[in-house]
Amino acid sequence: EVLFMNKKMFLSPADILLPKKDFEKWAVVACDQYTSEPEYWQDVEKIAGGAPSAYNIVLPEAYLGKGDTETRIEKINNTMSEYVSSGVFEKKKNTYVYIERTDSIGKIRKGLIGLIDLEEYDYRKGSDALIRATEETVIERIPPRVKIRKDAILEMPHIMLLIDDPDNTVIEPFSEKKERLEKVYDFDLMKKSGHIVGFSVPQEYSDEINKTLNGLLEKSGGDMLFAVGDGNHSLATAKECYKLNKDEKSRYALVEVVNIHDSSLEFEPIYRVVFGVQPKALIDGFIKECGGEYNGEDAQKYICLYGDENKEISVKPTSKLAVGTLQGYLDKYLKENTCASIDYIHGEQVVESLSKKENTVGFIFEGMKKSELFTAVIKDGSLPRKTFSMGHAADKRFYIEARLIKD
Repeated sequence: EVLFMNKKMFLSPADILLPKKDFEKWAVVACDQYTSEPEYWQDVEKIAGGAPSAYNIVLPEAYLGKGDTETRIEKINNTMSEYVSSGVFEKKKNTYVYIERTDSIGKIRKGLIGLIDLEEYDYRKGSDALIRATEETVIERIPPRVKIRKDAILEMPHIMLLIDDPDNTVIEPFSEKKERLEKVYDFDLMKKSGHIVGFSVPQEYSDEINKTLNGLLEKSGGDMLFAVGDGNHSLATAKECYKLNKDEKSRYALVEVVNIHDSSLEFEPIYRVVFGVQPKALIDGFIKECGGEYNGEDAQKYICLYGDENKEISVKPTSKLAVGTLQGYLDKYLKENTCASIDYIHGEQVVESLSKKENTVGFIFEGMKKSELFTAVIKDGSLPRKTFSMGHAADKRFYIEARLIKD
């Protein structure tokens, strides 16, 4: 563990592999996007057109459970070895990558890619680790991913860690310095997903980066430094693989760090619609569970939609966020009422139209503010599933950088 000024190294430089050419064909979106649209991925395959592409070394979840997973994994591992031995990559030794990603509507997200230590990460709810999951980790989702990673020689991350840096001390200073840094790529992302530029940030910036991260940790009372914004199941998989094989290479994972206060990040609430229920009875049960109608200053308000009804209720919080109070009740309700089912919905209009169906109720509530994320995770342990979404599928992280995790 590298110490400087008696403090910890939280983000280390890495030996990063980048393709030598054809970035437009190489970079593909995170594997957990477009899961119900296999045609998106068929398109990606066409665009890559047989050229070296990250598409050939990841397993899109749209294809999981389609029967030929074992064969696909074997092919992925062989392709990785072939890419490494045939000189597809150039290696940038001991570096970070500073990126500026223009999303599909023209906003720019700034990020810094480096290594984190998996010893500092724990995805279990209520953990007091420096790196924590923001949402509940679905344990069943880990084994299929472990299968993919355990024999892989490369990692390509879509993991995004958030820091709470309102004064822009860690990442933003690199936008001033980029003229002095080596530009390692600059290209349009496929399928109208915006544009990305990457700069190599040499090891000599390491002290400065870690000093500012130490500063953030001190400010937070030494509690939690990173919250996983995206790719938590991938990070959990890296942790499980490290437990299986405790060597130096697998102890670290490559991630992109983003400031939660970055103006491009918009948290959109994810609403709830419940099917196969008596709407009035469910709403009354929810109010009763929270101790009756309540109009105190800290009351949480919900708009309940069913048929042509549009009813506002307000209750006493049982969780820091409105979504947590509601989800706590719905989890219990769904366990007891097996005929009912739930869907997680973006956008109020969709909730309104679904709620017109018989035996259906929709809930609209105030979303989480960015400033509430860290305190909610510290207070409640982790957020309920599907609390918020960070942008549209096209704006998710693309695979570009790779790293060797086996010799």
